[in-house]
Amino acid sequence: MPKIAALYRYPVKGLSAEPLTEVALTPGETIPWDRAWAIENGPSGFDPAAPRTLPKIRFLMLMRNERLAELATRFDDATRTLTVRREGAVVAAGCLETEEGRRAIETYFDAFAASDLRGPAKVLAAPGFSFSDTASKVVSLINLETVRAIGREIGATVHPLRFRGNMHVEGLPAWEEFDWVGRDIAIGGVTFTATKRIDRCAATNVDPVTARRDLTIPVALQKAYRHADCGIYLKVTTGGRVAVGDEIGLG
Repeated sequence: MPKIAALYRYPVKGLSAEPLTEVALTPGETIPWDRAWAIENGPSGFDPAAPRTLPKIRFLMLMRNERLAELATRFDDATRTLTVRREGAVVAAGCLETEEGRRAIETYFDAFAASDLRGPAKVLAAPGFSFSDTASKVVSLINLETVRAIGREIGATVHPLRFRGNMHVEGLPAWEEFDWVGRDIAIGGVTFTATKRIDRCAATNVDPVTARRDLTIPVALQKAYRHADCGIYLKVTTGGRVAVGDEIGLG
């Protein structure tokens, strides 16, 4: 039976994955703090009073700004503090719920991403909003065997974090997750509905360890499989806790 091999969240859009051992999920919501913040790249038109999903190009993101993968970030739930490290050293830290803390992060990115920015860096957020690439609040699932199949097809080792998923699944044949779309799924104490396949962009071309743009994943997928999809979105329908090692059952 397939199991959860790893859990991740991405508190700031475009920045590093944060591993979790377990997480509490609420119906109709993302993993808590997943993509809760983004760093504006020039005037974006984002309105915190009326938040809406905008094109990712309006924020710092891996599709265009691969150097972001040089940074390791951690978010502390209790203090709402983001800590940014580069080559193991702390280069910035700040509480994302205070103006002073956000400014500390913005000042760092003004310098670090100066060649990419179209205006001053600005940390954006809105209550309950997620800067996901999809307007629906979902959890993303990646089948590790599918990732291995892609690697075999293109003749390269493909790191699963290229796909920036929330859940990594082990023990499932490659591509079988696509057959889950439209079905109910039970994991731990949570039930989900699989809503759609995930269409991949050039962010997957960036190695999350080396920060090098060294592959052409969407092109390779199209050539090998006639689609650019990897992973599926899940909508939480019944809340509860999910943990690494939980088995997955289909309804």
